[in-house]
Amino acid sequence: MPDNLLYYGDNLDILRNRDYFPNECVDLIYLDPPFNSNRSYNVLFKDESGRQSDAQIMAFDDTWHWGVTAEDTFRALIKDSPVQVSATMGALLTVVGRNQMMAYLVMMTARLVQLHRVLKPTGSLYLHCDPTASHYLKIVLDSIFGVTNFKNEIIWKRTSAHNDTKQGALHIGRIHDVILYYVKSNTAKRNEVYAPYSDTYVGDFYRHTDPDGRKYRLDNLTGPGGAAKGNPKYEFLGVTRYWRYNREKMQALYDQGRIIQTAPGRVPAYKRYLDEMPGVGLQDVWDDISAVQAQAKERLGYPTQKPIALLERIIAASSNPGDVILDPFCGCGTSIAAAQKLDRRWIGIDITHLSIALLKYRLKDMFSLDQGTGYKVIGEPQDTAGARQLARDDRYQFQWWALSLVKAKPLGGQEGSKTGKKGSDQGIDGVISFVDPNPQRVLIQVKSGKVKPSDVRDLVGVVEREKAAIGVLITLEKASHDMQTEALSAGKYRFADTTREYPKLQILTIEELLNDATVDMPPTQHTFQKAERVKDDGGAVQQTLPEKSKRKKSGGGGRSGGSDSLLLQSSLF
Repeated sequence: MPDNLLYYGDNLDILRNRDYFPNECVDLIYLDPPFNSNRSYNVLFKDESGRQSDAQIMAFDDTWHWGVTAEDTFRALIKDSPVQVSATMGALLTVVGRNQMMAYLVMMTARLVQLHRVLKPTGSLYLHCDPTASHYLKIVLDSIFGVTNFKNEIIWKRTSAHNDTKQGALHIGRIHDVILYYVKSNTAKRNEVYAPYSDTYVGDFYRHTDPDGRKYRLDNLTGPGGAAKGNPKYEFLGVTRYWRYNREKMQALYDQGRIIQTAPGRVPAYKRYLDEMPGVGLQDVWDDISAVQAQAKERLGYPTQKPIALLERIIAASSNPGDVILDPFCGCGTSIAAAQKLDRRWIGIDITHLSIALLKYRLKDMFSLDQGTGYKVIGEPQDTAGARQLARDDRYQFQWWALSLVKAKPLGGQEGSKTGKKGSDQGIDGVISFVDPNPQRVLIQVKSGKVKPSDVRDLVGVVEREKAAIGVLITLEKASHDMQTEALSAGKYRFADTTREYPKLQILTIEELLNDATVDMPPTQHTFQKAERVKDDGGAVQQTLPEKSKRKKSGGGGRSGGSDSLLLQSSLF
């Protein structure tokens, strides 16, 4: 399997493709499937039978509706799945009913069956969800992976106190997510990962400080069990005891300044320095990794973006360098960035070209990775014929893909929406910003059908109305002579105080863009919030451990043990 891959499309279809995903080919799976914990819980159990057709459902509104596809997928699971999975789905339907929650569980079960298939025996799966559905998902995972392969329900405290407990609300503050951790078998990889000590612990135990500022605690030097455990007895600094170490080792530690006697006659103690300790062994409540804050350097502007330290911890704990990490709902790509940073190979799947485009920018910004050399994208149009097919299949996906060719920020799209939504700026599909010396805009309009001179005139009017610097019309069809004449008549835009001028109205075809044509415009730093660069170390990407977290390698590359997004990717069944 190639090293790094991005797939565009429905992850269920892609996972079922044995050419893409043969059996047992992935070392670690992380998934953060779409679910809106802010919606009314009871709405998820509302009977929708016969009230809404699948054709009316947007695939990215973070809801799942029971319809023909949900029913068909459910019946397929009952018929074709292992007995345990089939029985579980039948029982859940009896308990939950035919509603949004059950549709969500059907969607997830179909995908989790495939994820179990592609996971290696030494692999692990981490499913990120919220308490609204975590208990149902655990039942599903138990039926697929086996109850003995459930290892932890990890609680991630994603925020501080919430103001969602207004007078009259029956619930208390909801401040955590759930991460369900399963292994494929008792040979799963597991590395020791340590979380930082709490400030309280440090204050209570590491109360002493050397002149150089190093904090330490005093530790016992006496040998537990005395002579029965073989500990030597002798006099040291005027005190006779059974000691942990022989006389020579004790003297060497004393000469190194590691043994201190606080007063004559007192039992000597060992100086254990805080900066030499790995931290506390990883527990199942993670409150030391904050959500991505408004001023955080890693913040990219995605409402549901997960902190990279969270993904680094998971990847460090359950995989080794060179392993393959899969995220079938990769969204803005935090798991992909963490995998790249920790020297893992990776595979991401998403059902929107917008997410794929944004992930490309992130990989470029953070690691200088380019498509074709650092990774391969499967499912994007490679020529005009592919572009025409995409336009016929889904005009919004075509629009987002076309905008990605010029690195324009889409307008009209909304988090959770596959079909998009028209905003107040009619006739604008995307924007590129630059400074001259004040902020200026290049307005992009995408046309997948026939174009004519009036389309050019209309865009000129939009540019004038919005007081923008430049307008760009992206078309599938070649511009006619009359269209080019209209574009030329729009005049020029002069950049700042220079003599450099740019066409006020430009027409670019998809064919030209696929052959590396670009918008003729002043230089711009970046249309999107720029991802923080991962520093190079001797020419290679520096591999750092999660912030505030350390990993201790087990012998042999990890011991075996038995025990994000601007867009939340969704797909119909």
